[in-house]
Amino acid sequence: MATNRLRHSTSPYLRQHADNPVHWHEWNDAALTEARDRDVPILLSVGYAACHWCHVMAHESFEDDATAAVMNENFVCIKVDREERPDLDAVYMNATVAATGQGGWPMTCFLTADGAPFYCGTYYPKVARGGMPSFTDLLNAITETWRTRRDDVARAAGAVVEELQRSSGGLPPGTRSVDAPLLDLAAAAVAADEDRAHGGFGGAPKFPPSALLEGLLRSHERSGSADTLAVVERTADAMARGGIHDRLAGGFARYSVDAAWVVPHFEKMLYDNALLLRVYAHLARITGRGASRRVAEDTAGFLLRDLGTAEGCFASALDADTAGVEGLTYVWTPAQLNEVLGPDDGAWAARLYEVTDAGTFEDGASVLQLRSDPDHAERAERVRARLYEARRSRPQPGRDGKAVTVWNAFAVTALAEAGAAFGRMDWIEAAATCARRLLDTHIVDGRLRRASLGGVVGVPVGVLEDHGALVTALLALYQATGDATWIDPARALADIALDRFADPQRPGSWFDTADDAETLVARPRDPIDGATPSGAALITEALLTLSAVVEDGGRYRDAADAALATAAVLLERAPRSAGHWLAVAEAAVRGPIQVAVVGGGELLEVARREAPGGSLVVGGEPGSSPLFADRPLVDGAPAAYVCRGFVCDRPVTSAADLLEALAVS
Repeated sequence: MATNRLRHSTSPYLRQHADNPVHWHEWNDAALTEARDRDVPILLSVGYAACHWCHVMAHESFEDDATAAVMNENFVCIKVDREERPDLDAVYMNATVAATGQGGWPMTCFLTADGAPFYCGTYYPKVARGGMPSFTDLLNAITETWRTRRDDVARAAGAVVEELQRSSGGLPPGTRSVDAPLLDLAAAAVAADEDRAHGGFGGAPKFPPSALLEGLLRSHERSGSADTLAVVERTADAMARGGIHDRLAGGFARYSVDAAWVVPHFEKMLYDNALLLRVYAHLARITGRGASRRVAEDTAGFLLRDLGTAEGCFASALDADTAGVEGLTYVWTPAQLNEVLGPDDGAWAARLYEVTDAGTFEDGASVLQLRSDPDHAERAERVRARLYEARRSRPQPGRDGKAVTVWNAFAVTALAEAGAAFGRMDWIEAAATCARRLLDTHIVDGRLRRASLGGVVGVPVGVLEDHGALVTALLALYQATGDATWIDPARALADIALDRFADPQRPGSWFDTADDAETLVARPRDPIDGATPSGAALITEALLTLSAVVEDGGRYRDAADAALATAAVLLERAPRSAGHWLAVAEAAVRGPIQVAVVGGGELLEVARREAPGGSLVVGGEPGSSPLFADRPLVDGAPAAYVCRGFVCDRPVTSAADLLEALAVS
């Protein structure tokens, strides 16, 4: 007898659906075989644990016995966590966008037994509204078409698959070289798209442009452009002051539903907060602004406190909903402020945090903002602490506790870099603990897996972004600690990426899945940044850094240069979708800069504080790793060896001389 098969999944999202009356399968050969044997289409539902509209569709349809009966009778129903299976998500999201002009989650696709999509959409309501059919009406229409117009289904599926395979061919050839003029052109084009009124780029909904900001910071460090830095400062300040930034607990929500960063979509993702920690810490190093450092510190605190797992890694997300209500944990009315703080502090806090009788959210409630600095910092901190404690007594959002390799790697990199710059050994130690857990748990039989839950690794294999981000994370730890044992596992992962993900027919181009991964209707390949950097940009960053660490790094540098040459067309024509490419290209054009500090001390502190983003900064003793071969102390004193690519300066022994060496463009 058919049953729901999700109870033992390693995905919290799939477990959320384990009690549905729908006979859900995970994606596997058995499910595809059943569809073929029963001669019914596949109903593929893709979402993730923190998705608000995924929950809505689940409550309306998947928990409804009558709807489930229609699904079970006429379809093989497969539930996929997009965070565990980004390959499936990418293929069928491309099909959905091609069919409807837009995408999103929940994603609802109907497939033939061989996985070919013939009808795709997103959310469908239980009752028809807003021009959308009811979900049951759609199911009945699909069933009727399958039974009576099978030739039409086959033609539609064939056309979609043909388009998916065509669009996965990679980038068109470009004519520009990756050099300083191209990077200046890209930065200027991005700056021209800035929303000068509200900060950021584009209109509502507005997402944190983490990769773009990091790329622009590195561009400013090379060019000295005050205008480029101003774009970053305006965006960073607008996000930090808006409701997207959690004023009480730190961290950022996934996006703002408006253009002014006022009302967030309340889910809080690990990847956003890790990438933003890197940006705000970098901005603080450049400008010395205490506000940017405080945001970085608060974001690191949120990661460690609210997303830390018992195993030492980081959970994927906090839910958008609390007890089925979006934002319930986070919003306030003036009366609630008065109840917690009393009338004087309550009225003061309402003015400070923009809490009004009309409200900025729903039902007269407001999201906390901080549009201007408080006139009494101690009072503000006291009020914040009391509100935070009161909020902790409210119902709390659910947490997706799975540890995704790439997002944990982002956190490792950010904590290691920020910890080294700010002298926070506790952040570096947390990063090292997480990295060791990833290496111990997520590598099985020499190959990287995508995610784990409660220390139990899942079946889905790692994709390109997992490999690229983890290599960079391990090398960030090498830089933060001087411990050369991080190099070998980084190199092993990079070698697997080169052997398994690089396109042998198109040097510089990468597939997002390995050559021995499951065969889908198209092999996904997307070099464009989305909410996170593309896998191709991440592996290029990893290879570029690795090439400067090991003695025989030519293979890695050649591969990085080929990838950058391929991506030049993005920097030229679509720079807003190539933020991480810009960051990597800036590092490559400058060398990358390598600073090996023998003996540590003040020179190492200066290098970590002042070296441009993308530089390789390591402290150690003579001979402790390849970077310190034939690099002794100078007259018994610590010395810094500064190189750019394959050209090295003379060693320097004073902070002033090191600053002068780093200032050379």
